[in-house]
Amino acid sequence: MIFDHRTYDVIPGKLNDFLKVYEEKGFPLQRKYLGEPVGWYVSMDIGELNQVVHIWKYDDLSDRAAKRAQLAAEPGWGEYLKAALPLLQKMQNKIVSPAPFFKP
Repeated sequence: MIFDHRTYDVIPGKLNDFLKVYEEKGFPLQRKYLGEPVGWYVSMDIGELNQVVHIWKYDDLSDRAAKRAQLAAEPGWGEYLKAALPLLQKMQNKIVSPAPFFKP
């Protein structure tokens, strides 16, 4: 099992715009193709501001690649990206796996 941990830095003043676009156009498609996220979070007033963090679970890298290819082929995903990407400053992605002693 692997986890896709994503952190997006949103342009200051655009967080609510990004969240609206994502809720309406991105989240339904990701849930359809990727399943339910492990978590989806918004930064508060401590630490880095204007960030969203979301985590998705996959069986392995092949499972991730297959699901993300299906998502990318969805016409609505391109529409979402066209609306969302201009609201972002930076996107960071990392793949993590559970430590041997932790069973999620």
